[in-house]
Formats: sequence, structure tokens, C-alpha cells
Amino acid sequence: MTTARDLDARYGRTGPRRLPWIIAGAVALLLVGAFSWMTVAQSMGSVDADDLGFELVDEHSVNVSFQVTGVQGKDVVCAVEALDEEFGVVGWKIVEIPAGDSHSQARSVTVPTVAEATTGLVNTCWVA
Repeated sequence: MTTARDLDARYGRTGPRRLPWIIAGAVALLLVGAFSWMTVAQSMGSVDADDLGFELVDEHSVNVSFQVTGVQGKDVVCAVEALDEEFGVVGWKIVEIPAGDSHSQARSVTVPTVAEATTGLVNTCWVA
């Protein structure tokens, strides 16, 4: 008596091919895992700075207040700028914020200017 396997072999029929589906599933799983890890790793190292206000001290300096939120336990560096009426940079200062125990830290810094400023703000912050 012939079995179904013998008949399939005789007439060139093969069973369902599962190997390509298994490989495609494994590749898709690896891609999802890699994308998830990159998203989490990038957000762990990000720093957010919020401007709280500014005070024009005189025509050669402006006091900028801001809050840094981000990585706990690592030093953060921020670039603070003073701008004039036409949004041109008239002063800037690099501020180093040492690591602290809290998730966010408020700072106030005086930025020297070469001309009268009309505003002050944080341009960017990064983990040192």
C-alpha cells in the first residue's frame, strides 16, 4: 500500500514550506526589538530645558532663569543666550550643572552681553 508521502514524492508535490515564514517572523521580531531598544536608549539620555524667565540687569548683562529636567546622577551642560530686538545673539554662556539627586534642577545665570539684550533663553542642553 502506498502512503500519501510516497504519492507526493512521485508526483513532485511537497508539503507546506514553513522555513521562510519562520525566518521572516524571526527577522520581524529582531527589528521590533532593535527599534524599541533604540527608542528607550535615546530617551534615557535626553535632557529638557524650560525657560522660566529673564531679567535685564543692565545694558551689558541679562539674568536667565531656567529648569533642566532629564538624566538623574549625571552632569549636564547648557548653552544660554541673550538676544537683541532682531533676535541676534548679543551674548552667550556655557553653564555646567553638576549631577544632583533630583530629576529636575532650577538654575539662574547672568549672561554678559556686547549690546543691550531684549531677552534671554536656553538654546540647548546635553549630558556631559
